[in-house]
Amino acid sequence: MNIRWLDTIDSTNSEALRRLPELPHGTVIAALEQTAGRGQRGNTWFSEPGRNLTFSLVLKFGPEGLPPASALPPLAAADAVRLNYLASLTVARFLQDQGVGCTVKWPNDVYAGRRKICGILIENALDGAFLASSVVGIGININQRDFPQLANATSLRCLTGKEYSLEECLQQVLAHIEALLPALHEGQRLFADYSALLFGRDVNARYHDLLTDREYTGVIQGVAPDGRLCIRDLDAPGQPLRYYRFKEVGFIL
Repeated sequence: MNIRWLDTIDSTNSEALRRLPELPHGTVIAALEQTAGRGQRGNTWFSEPGRNLTFSLVLKFGPEGLPPASALPPLAAADAVRLNYLASLTVARFLQDQGVGCTVKWPNDVYAGRRKICGILIENALDGAFLASSVVGIGININQRDFPQLANATSLRCLTGKEYSLEECLQQVLAHIEALLPALHEGQRLFADYSALLFGRDVNARYHDLLTDREYTGVIQGVAPDGRLCIRDLDAPGQPLRYYRFKEVGFIL
């Protein structure tokens, strides 16, 4: 993978998208400082300059037969959720290598205990029913110790007391991505491993159904094959299963 380190940029995802036509498959844009980092739901990603790992990986998809260095085999748009699984598992395995246990808060925030240590933002471009490209943005809290704007955040430094090299951390994360990429076109292994790491699975908790504006006690059962979160509604007669897409349910932490 071709790594390009920047001192300062508004957002590594934004920079990758701006330059997408000219960037080869496998390009990594990493920055010591993001002035306008972006997260899910239009949120801002706050990161202390020079203390955390913030980068975006450009993936490009093409017809069968292209060499792996130039593009990945075709991937149906309906299977784009696999990129969430791949990115989440990548971060989880990197953290586990550092001795940190973690879970994935659906769809792709990574938590250590009940504190967020990583956010992921994936932005796809389509070519008909297939993906043309994907920009996978990952922000992992590495050496930052104080989070005045994020009450439930943590970092590797907070958890282990150690100081880390951002360059070495990036190399380790990318090694896990490369190891998992062949499974992107299989799907089932990524799905099973991701499901096993779900935050709140088999635990009674409170949820906010954003479709009906109703709060209830439920228990996460897993993820449907199409990526929807499955929660058993313990407050409703018969305790039915409810399925949610992104932005349709909220966790009450």
